Amino acid sequence: MTGGNRNDVTQLIPLLQAVPPVRGKRGRPRRRPDVVLADRGYDHDKYRRLVWDLGVKPLIARRGTEHGSGLGTQRWVVERAFAHLHWFRRLRIRWEIRDDIHEAFLTLGCALICWRRLNSTIVH
Repeated sequence: MTGGNRNDVTQLIPLLQAVPPVRGKRGRPRRRPDVVLADRGYDHDKYRRLVWDLGVKPLIARRGTEHGSGLGTQRWVVERAFAHLHWFRRLRIRWEIRDDIHEAFLTLGCALICWRRLNSTIVH
């Protein structure tokens, strides 16, 4: 977590480095994602190079290009997740001073969203 006035791009590399191992197919668990999707705010050769150095392919929209590059079709999933979290008024505006309390409410919100989603698919 960072302050509200910090640019998101400053947390790109720490975020990728913090990804836990993902179990799946046989063999060694993957440490990092194959691809990172990002908007024009991340369009800088420095960040593209740093992401490549971690072994991740950067799919970053270029500044000055037309909208509709195709990245939005996958990125809307993240935007929808934020919208679901904003159902909880406590998460819409961060009132908590302590990071651990805010993260606990985020975890609880994510658990409730998953439970509601699973519950609606089982019942119907």
